[in-house]
Amino acid sequence: MAIQPQPLPDHITPYAFDFRWDNSLLWQLDNIPTEKMDINDLVWHFDIPWLHTSGERFNLTPRDIMSKPSAYSEEYTRTMNADTNYPIDIMFNKNRWLILDGLHRLMKLVDQGETKVTVRKIPREMIPRITVKSTTSP
Repeated sequence: MAIQPQPLPDHITPYAFDFRWDNSLLWQLDNIPTEKMDINDLVWHFDIPWLHTSGERFNLTPRDIMSKPSAYSEEYTRTMNADTNYPIDIMFNKNRWLILDGLHRLMKLVDQGETKVTVRKIPREMIPRITVKSTTSP
Protein backbone atom coordinates (compact mmCIF):
# COMPACT_ATOMS: atom_id res chain seq x y z
CA MET A 1 0.00 0.00 0.00
CA ALA A 2 1.37 3.43 -0.91
CA ILE A 3 1.93 5.91 1.91
CA GLN A 4 0.10 9.09 0.98
CA PRO A 5 1.30 12.44 2.28
CA GLN A 6 -1.22 14.61 4.04
CA PRO A 7 -2.48 17.45 1.85
CA LEU A 8 -1.33 20.95 2.66
CA PRO A 9 -3.85 23.22 4.35
CA ASP A 10 -5.45 25.88 2.17
CA HIS A 11 -3.63 28.73 3.94
CA ILE A 12 -0.23 27.24 2.96
CA THR A 13 -0.96 26.17 -0.63
CA PRO A 14 -0.50 29.64 -2.20
CA TYR A 15 3.09 29.74 -0.94
CA ALA A 16 4.23 26.12 -1.03
CA PHE A 17 5.90 24.03 -3.69
CA ASP A 18 3.70 21.67 -5.69
CA PHE A 19 6.05 18.74 -5.09
CA ARG A 20 7.54 16.96 -2.07
CA TRP A 21 11.31 16.80 -1.80
CA ASP A 22 13.78 14.78 0.17
CA ASN A 23 16.33 16.92 2.02
CA SER A 24 18.94 14.18 1.83
CA LEU A 25 18.65 14.26 -1.98
CA LEU A 26 18.75 18.05 -1.93
CA TRP A 27 21.95 18.04 0.13
CA GLN A 28 23.56 15.63 -2.37
CA LEU A 29 23.25 18.10 -5.24
CA ASP A 30 26.74 19.16 -6.16
CA ASN A 31 28.02 21.85 -8.48
CA ILE A 32 25.36 24.29 -7.29
CA PRO A 33 27.25 27.50 -6.63
CA THR A 34 26.61 29.59 -3.55
CA GLU A 35 26.03 33.31 -3.63
CA LYS A 36 25.15 36.11 -1.27
CA MET A 37 21.61 37.44 -1.27
CA ASP A 38 19.93 40.29 0.56
CA ILE A 39 18.31 38.69 3.59
CA ASN A 40 15.20 40.86 3.11
CA ASP A 41 14.40 38.89 -0.06
CA LEU A 42 13.62 35.88 2.14
CA VAL A 43 12.14 37.44 5.29
CA TRP A 44 8.61 37.18 3.84
CA HIS A 45 8.77 33.55 5.04
CA PHE A 46 8.47 34.81 8.63
CA ASP A 47 4.78 35.68 8.19
CA ILE A 48 3.71 32.24 6.92
CA PRO A 49 2.86 29.47 9.43
CA TRP A 50 5.33 26.87 8.12
CA LEU A 51 5.94 25.42 11.58
CA HIS A 52 3.76 23.71 14.16
CA THR A 53 2.98 23.54 17.83
CA SER A 54 0.62 21.54 20.03
CA GLY A 55 0.37 18.74 17.47
CA GLU A 56 -1.34 20.92 14.89
CA ARG A 57 0.39 21.38 11.55
CA PHE A 58 1.17 24.76 9.99
CA ASN A 59 -0.01 26.97 12.85
CA LEU A 60 3.20 28.74 13.90
CA THR A 61 5.14 31.45 12.08
CA PRO A 62 8.86 32.11 12.44
CA ARG A 63 7.90 35.61 13.62
CA ASP A 64 5.85 34.04 16.46
CA ILE A 65 8.90 32.09 17.61
CA MET A 66 11.28 35.02 17.44
CA SER A 67 8.90 37.40 19.23
CA LYS A 68 8.05 34.93 22.05
CA PRO A 69 11.01 32.58 22.45
CA SER A 70 9.95 31.39 25.90
CA ALA A 71 6.51 30.40 24.61
CA TYR A 72 8.06 28.31 21.82
CA SER A 73 11.26 27.20 23.51
CA GLU A 74 11.69 23.98 21.52
CA GLU A 75 11.58 25.75 18.15
CA TYR A 76 13.61 28.68 19.48
CA THR A 77 16.32 26.31 20.72
CA ARG A 78 16.32 24.55 17.35
CA THR A 79 16.73 27.95 15.69
CA MET A 80 19.60 29.04 17.92
CA ASN A 81 21.33 25.66 17.37
CA ALA A 82 21.06 25.94 13.57
CA ASP A 83 24.45 25.73 11.83
CA THR A 84 24.69 28.86 9.71
CA ASN A 85 27.83 27.56 8.01
CA TYR A 86 25.51 25.78 5.57
CA PRO A 87 23.83 27.79 2.80
CA ILE A 88 20.08 28.15 2.54
CA ASP A 89 18.65 26.19 -0.39
CA ILE A 90 16.06 28.15 -2.35
CA MET A 91 14.14 27.75 -5.60
CA PHE A 92 12.20 30.32 -7.61
CA ASN A 93 8.54 29.41 -7.23
CA LYS A 94 5.33 31.39 -7.74
CA ASN A 95 7.25 34.58 -8.58
CA ARG A 96 9.50 34.57 -5.49
CA TRP A 97 12.39 32.75 -3.88
CA LEU A 98 11.08 29.96 -1.66
CA ILE A 99 13.16 28.10 0.91
CA LEU A 100 13.64 24.37 0.40
CA ASP A 101 15.95 23.99 3.39
CA GLY A 102 17.23 26.50 5.91
CA LEU A 103 14.33 28.35 7.53
CA HIS A 104 15.80 27.99 11.04
CA ARG A 105 19.20 29.16 9.75
CA LEU A 106 17.54 32.22 8.21
CA MET A 107 15.78 32.96 11.50
CA LYS A 108 19.07 32.76 13.39
CA LEU A 109 20.86 35.01 10.88
CA VAL A 110 18.13 37.65 11.15
CA ASP A 111 18.29 37.41 14.94
CA GLN A 112 22.06 38.00 14.71
CA GLY A 113 21.49 41.14 12.64
CA GLU A 114 22.91 39.80 9.37
CA THR A 115 21.92 41.62 6.17
CA LYS A 116 23.21 39.05 3.66
CA VAL A 117 22.69 35.31 3.53
CA THR A 118 24.54 32.62 1.59
CA VAL A 119 22.17 30.67 -0.65
CA ARG A 120 22.19 27.92 -3.24
CA LYS A 121 19.67 28.71 -5.98
CA ILE A 122 18.41 25.29 -7.00
CA PRO A 123 17.25 25.26 -10.63
CA ARG A 124 13.76 23.90 -11.28
CA GLU A 125 15.34 21.34 -13.62
CA MET A 126 16.63 19.63 -10.46
CA ILE A 127 13.12 18.83 -9.20
CA PRO A 128 13.22 15.22 -10.50
CA ARG A 129 16.49 14.66 -8.63
CA ILE A 130 15.11 15.78 -5.26
CA THR A 131 11.48 14.63 -5.43
CA VAL A 132 10.31 12.13 -2.83
CA LYS A 133 9.93 8.74 -4.44
CA SER A 134 6.73 6.82 -3.78
CA THR A 135 7.08 4.41 -0.91
CA THR A 136 5.06 1.37 -0.13
CA SER A 137 4.41 -0.36 3.12
CA PRO A 138 4.04 -4.13 3.50
